[in-house]
Amino acid sequence: MKLVRYFFVGGAAALVDFSLFALLARVAGLPWFPVALFSFTMATLVNYVLSVRHVFESGIRFSRRHELMLVYLVSAVGLAINQGALWFGIEAAHLDMLVAKLGATGAVFFWNYGARRYFIFSERVSHVAFDDPDLDCSSTGPGRDA
Repeated sequence: MKLVRYFFVGGAAALVDFSLFALLARVAGLPWFPVALFSFTMATLVNYVLSVRHVFESGIRFSRRHELMLVYLVSAVGLAINQGALWFGIEAAHLDMLVAKLGATGAVFFWNYGARRYFIFSERVSHVAFDDPDLDCSSTGPGRDA
């Protein structure tokens, strides 16, 4: 269910990313590389805000400030994937920049979801043997003092 909700959140963020990229690179004629940095950064902020409201529970593992820093750290890897895919699509494969941007966005989607889901917003790992009231860990056994 989280993946489905993240699909819509990621879609909204991708729309911000793609729209800003198209407007600034295609319409305004600005160089694609810095435009992609800017649009990706704005989309990351939108993604974080929507993710903590609709997909993940904020503050489970880290403070919100730490969480936001981690989101941008994870997004830095996503940005490297994005920029690399754009470079390959535009410069090496000579694709239209918007076609390359669509491919780059798709490539980054799964990285972003996985890193957020399993690293940033995952619940802390508990030690089940010590937290389970059905397990009696108070008895002595081999290697334990009486």
